[in-house]
Amino acid sequence: MNYGYARVSSKSQNEDRQIVDLLKQRILITNIYLNKQSGKNFDRPQYKKMSRKLKPGDTVFVKSIDRFGRNYDEVIQQWYYLTKKRKVEIVVLDMPLLDTRRSKDLLGEFITDLVLQILIEQNRCAMACQGCGAVSY
Repeated sequence: MNYGYARVSSKSQNEDRQIVDLLKQRILITNIYLNKQSGKNFDRPQYKKMSRKLKPGDTVFVKSIDRFGRNYDEVIQQWYYLTKKRKVEIVVLDMPLLDTRRSKDLLGEFITDLVLQILIEQNRCAMACQGCGAVSY
């Protein structure tokens, strides 16, 4: 079964672009879960509801990794919980390297781990540099 997850940070933000991209993946509208709240942690009602439904072999689609969450340490924990413990696939639409369906071998896992670690470090650097005037990429 395919599921979609979308998140915007506030009730005033528009989630339409994410929903359209998820629908293009042929995900039933009833299998798309949306939260309108911060991504600081995974204590989100619709995310929890979706997570409870997931079975081994299911796939979760998300537009971008930051829609999954903003706390990258928790994103990593959730990623490994879903993919290793629950045996669920994850597809990040705007980052094809983060598609667990593609590479099941050691190299594929290495690439996924590397990309996730780079994202974590990028986030940490950005957070550390806020207000210091440094340019972050």
